[in-house]
Amino acid sequence: MSDLKEDLSPKSPDIHFEPIIRLPEVDVKTCEEDEEELLKLRAKLYRYASNNEPPEWKERGTGYVKLLKHKEKGTVRLLMRRDKTLKICANHNITHWMDLKPNSGSDRAWVWSVAADFADEIATEEMLAIKFGSAEYATIFKNVFEDCKKVAARLHSENEKVKDLAAGVGKLIVNNESELSRETEGESGSTNNEVKEMTTTCNKLNSVSSND
Repeated sequence: MSDLKEDLSPKSPDIHFEPIIRLPEVDVKTCEEDEEELLKLRAKLYRYASNNEPPEWKERGTGYVKLLKHKEKGTVRLLMRRDKTLKICANHNITHWMDLKPNSGSDRAWVWSVAADFADEIATEEMLAIKFGSAEYATIFKNVFEDCKKVAARLHSENEKVKDLAAGVGKLIVNNESELSRETEGESGSTNNEVKEMTTTCNKLNSVSSND
């Protein structure tokens, strides 16, 4: 009897609506396609608002901080986005002179200075602090950060060698041009003397011919 009732019970129709407009899939670029992810940890970021009265630490966002190495250039940058909105709250290259310092003696937080942070798309000098959920994560961040500093130091040294080499090549080019200029002037002077001598000889011959 129960089976009969189930058979007689009304069934909901299987209704399917085709979308009026089909939207194509959009490939969203994150500007991270050419980079290798060296580190990704969840943390909270702060910036030191030195212009406030009195100056104070202000929260900049909570999310995942990444250390990304460019596949071709070899440079490493720190990138952090806020949760949900994914708005950038830190974006700067790791340089060889950056120094991570403990924040108020905490084993879960670090402080460092940045000469040019591009979180707001404008190069801004900042003092940043980052806090992790545990001392273990903070230590991992510091170790990878220090490795990135070594990479930055090596790239800086190589760039300085290239600059010195370019400067040396530039001096050689200038010296060669000066020598060529002097040689050209010398050749021009000797050529002028030869022309003068030939002209004098011709004049003498012409005078002899006229006398005859």
